[in-house]
Amino acid sequence: MAEIHFFSNSIKFSLSDSLKTSNWLIRVAKKSGKPLKALTYIFCSDPYLATLNKQYLKHSYPTDILTFDLSEIGGIQGEVYISIDRVNENSIEFNQPFSTELRRVMVHGLLHLLGYEDKTEAQKGLMRRKEDACLSLWK
Repeated sequence: MAEIHFFSNSIKFSLSDSLKTSNWLIRVAKKSGKPLKALTYIFCSDPYLATLNKQYLKHSYPTDILTFDLSEIGGIQGEVYISIDRVNENSIEFNQPFSTELRRVMVHGLLHLLGYEDKTEAQKGLMRRKEDACLSLWK
């Protein structure tokens, strides 16, 4: 059975519907045909994520998410860091409820672990379509 954990670092944040969210993420992984072994989400602030972004990826621009693939033989494993500050700003900018934008970013991280990229415009388009398909699985 897949293990999914949710933590916060540098902010006070608690995910509502954590069991429903876990079950949804497991459904997304099953639909991909790849077994999910362990997934950890760490919700954090913009400054905390910026530090990680610079330290590990040598990037000095803001981001809403960093995904670290820790997979080994036997299933998908990873850590996904999400800036709650950025998700909140994006929800306002894109006129989406915070909960919808958060789920989009969470599944975006899982999609990276499932092998999807978003470096080119074509990849970004495919990623967005996959995110939309995954969001439609939320029940």
